[in-house]
Amino acid sequence: MTRTFACILLIVAFLAACAKKQELVTLSTDHMDIQINQNGRLTALLDPASGTNYLVADSTNALLSLRKQGEWILPESATTDGAAITLTYPGQLVATVQVTEHGSHITFDLVAFNQSDSVDLVAWGPYHTSIGHTIGETVGVVRDTIYALGIQSLNLKTLGGYPWNESDRMPAFDIFRQEDPTDMHPAEDGSVLYRVEAAKPTPAGSSLQAYCRNRSSERIVQDFNHDQLVAPPYDDGGVVGSKIALFGSPVEQALDHLGRIEQTENLPHPMIDGVWGKQAPNANAAYLITSFTEETVQASIALTKRAGLKHMYHYGNMFDTWGHFLWNEAEFPNGAAGLRTCVQKAEAEGIRVGTHFLSNFITTDDPYVTPVPDDDLALVGSSSLTQSISATATEIPIQSPDFFNQMKNNNLKTVRIGDELIRYGKVSGTAPWTLLDCQRGAWGTSAAAHESGAEIGKLLDHGYKVFLTRTDLTRAMSERMAEIYNQTGLRQISFDGLEGNRSTGLGAYGESMMPYVWYNALDDRLLDHLIIDASRTTHFFWHIFTRMNWGEPWYAGFRESQTEYRFNNQAYFQRNYIPGMLGWFKMTPETSVADVNWLLAKAAGYEAGYALVTDPDIVAANGHSDQILDLIGDWEQLRLGKAFTAAQRERLRDTEREFELQPSGKKSWTLTEVHSQSFEHQPKVLQPGQPTHSTFELDNRGEAQPLAFVLTAEQSDISDITFEIDQYKQITLPVALQRGQILQHRGDGILHLFSESWQKIREITVPELADTLDSGTHQLAVDAVFSSRGDDPVLKVETRFVTGSERVELE
Repeated sequence: MTRTFACILLIVAFLAACAKKQELVTLSTDHMDIQINQNGRLTALLDPASGTNYLVADSTNALLSLRKQGEWILPESATTDGAAITLTYPGQLVATVQVTEHGSHITFDLVAFNQSDSVDLVAWGPYHTSIGHTIGETVGVVRDTIYALGIQSLNLKTLGGYPWNESDRMPAFDIFRQEDPTDMHPAEDGSVLYRVEAAKPTPAGSSLQAYCRNRSSERIVQDFNHDQLVAPPYDDGGVVGSKIALFGSPVEQALDHLGRIEQTENLPHPMIDGVWGKQAPNANAAYLITSFTEETVQASIALTKRAGLKHMYHYGNMFDTWGHFLWNEAEFPNGAAGLRTCVQKAEAEGIRVGTHFLSNFITTDDPYVTPVPDDDLALVGSSSLTQSISATATEIPIQSPDFFNQMKNNNLKTVRIGDELIRYGKVSGTAPWTLLDCQRGAWGTSAAAHESGAEIGKLLDHGYKVFLTRTDLTRAMSERMAEIYNQTGLRQISFDGLEGNRSTGLGAYGESMMPYVWYNALDDRLLDHLIIDASRTTHFFWHIFTRMNWGEPWYAGFRESQTEYRFNNQAYFQRNYIPGMLGWFKMTPETSVADVNWLLAKAAGYEAGYALVTDPDIVAANGHSDQILDLIGDWEQLRLGKAFTAAQRERLRDTEREFELQPSGKKSWTLTEVHSQSFEHQPKVLQPGQPTHSTFELDNRGEAQPLAFVLTAEQSDISDITFEIDQYKQITLPVALQRGQILQHRGDGILHLFSESWQKIREITVPELADTLDSGTHQLAVDAVFSSRGDDPVLKVETRFVTGSERVELE
């Protein structure tokens, strides 16, 4: 052995000994080892099966860091007695973290802190990992193709994330981006948009993080489009009691581990028919949204059954006010008892019932507002009167304008002095600061005189023309919602407007608080079947909600309203273990079979459910309602029955493709792909003798077949419609269309004339329309006579060619 080689061996042995000395403890689960050194840093997140350490070595990775007066402080040393780790920080700060090893996870619980009131907050991590394949930013799980790592906040006050915003609102969706060539839907620039929270993409892979804030003092934050918003103090024990879990597992076991953590740590674990909601096969079942009443409920039940669905959901206008949720006596004269009867009738038919809540929105006519406003209505902030005022004064002098002249989100312009609410027009431009053009005794309160020095508070409101809540009122409203569920047996809820609960000053903590309090106040008998969604996700709320059904039908046509948004959400759902949903779609008398097939094909392709918004009278007005309802039931059977192959689902997702479904036997259907093209022919103002037709290029991607088409007369009566195919074959359609009417040819030589709501008017036989067109491109010239030149008249032309068919079967 040479002297040089011997020296090398001594150096290696010395370094190994130092490393061993530096290691404080190794903690283990069934599938993960965590190593922590004597400086309180994580040194390994280890998969023992492969020996891979997924922790990025060049990062800080402190088990628990502190922030004091805006400055971050890391531990200097760590010791352990086997049950707890004691972390020592500069300035004689000492934290005790209790550690518990489970088969599925390891918990870290901050049980003692000698100077807890002196710190702003504590942060678990960020723990930097080399995993960047799939980042579940909300659930807090990152995974590659083999292994998964995760962090879980184990109580409400421990927020998944990092204090990027002092309001504890998670960052905007497009702040953090990462290239991803795998399974996440890219943005236009090739990146992925994240709702960053407990997990975050990093250049090296990802990070996992959580934190807990000391809320003992009032703070000024930015939220609700206000640069200054008071976050009032809140006594929740401070940073002591903050608790997290860390876990690692083979990637295919990660969701199972999350379920085990919920059960072990006594977190919410809602079920659907006895199966955990995140794994229940019907967690994303489609459902009907309808505005039934005590009198009309039977018709809505029948419609739900006719569509082959098992969930029926009320719009939410069963209440006259929000806050106390007083019953709409015109629709539910018997209140909770009447709704309970509706629920029982539906359940007797195998239908579960739910409804919609606008979370902590309080209407101006609710008893929380009038005649005496509740002390816990949320405030933007307060000032004081600089002079006494009479009960009729319309100008109110105030000490400071800071909270009153923020107008970006000032929808009701309401202030409170004692038991009086007052609306104001504006704030004076200079001192002495004055509220001008005041309306006294607003919202049914009583005008009164007020003394100089009295507190005047600016109420926080929302664009829905409602007021919001502080923490105690949020809890009271949550318990009222639970009371309604306990009284009636409702089994589905949507917490719409959940972001309003940031009015508590707690940020994401407030958003999770409302459904958490609601869930814990429910009767045990309801917990075997609950479907929960909301307007927002948060990390802790993941344990409560079943799914999210984002996407609204109000902004454009059936296919166009928020379409890209709906589809992009599916990647977010998938990487966060959230059952897929496509949002709400509105069926009207004008909804076509083709539109419904489009929706149902996309739902099958994304393995996602949806809500159909309609009412029995609307369905009855649609001439194709029987066919549409049959299709809904058939597609839903096949989707929930996992009948479509991966290759079929990929084609069904393709926005350039359309599909039709027809029964072909017992538990057997024919899935037909159709290539559809849409064109518009409009009247032209030309010189005499100049052709007025429009020419389009058709693409028959299938075998030789007749031309199938749908014509729609928009904004005009239309007559003398002619087709010329490939510049030689001319066909005159012997029918005139009135405004809104539809003419359909299915390839059989028969024209079907419908009203705009698909009520059949008559049939006309045109044998030459049954002639076939060869595969390939063709030219179609369309001409017609329009009765109106105003209002942009259009003959809408949609052509349809079958490109292939295959059988789909249920086992």
